[in-house]
Amino acid sequence: MIVRMWHGRVPHEKSVSYRKFLNERAIPDYRSIPGNLGVYVLERKAEDAVHFITLTYWADLDSIRAFAGDDYERAKYYPEDGGFLLEFEPQVVHYEVVGSAGEALPGLPPE
Repeated sequence: MIVRMWHGRVPHEKSVSYRKFLNERAIPDYRSIPGNLGVYVLERKAEDAVHFITLTYWADLDSIRAFAGDDYERAKYYPEDGGFLLEFEPQVVHYEVVGSAGEALPGLPPE
């Protein structure tokens, strides 16, 4: 299993609208791709902005490519992101899941 991690920052006054956008538009898009095993969106308020991290779980690199294209380490953005994000980070980070403990998170397969 592979985790794809993306980070973005939005102004405080747009954070609620951006959270709604992620839940209504981005998460269903991720979930529509065969091989997507789950999506989690993290949010942290800081002085400068509200930080969002999207963690998506994938069966393999082929399923990530089906979502992101051949340059799968490049961040994928939606047209709506321009109205929210303070900048567009060009890359995402991938991690292979190599261990776990406890109950499986909802939407993820058990080890």
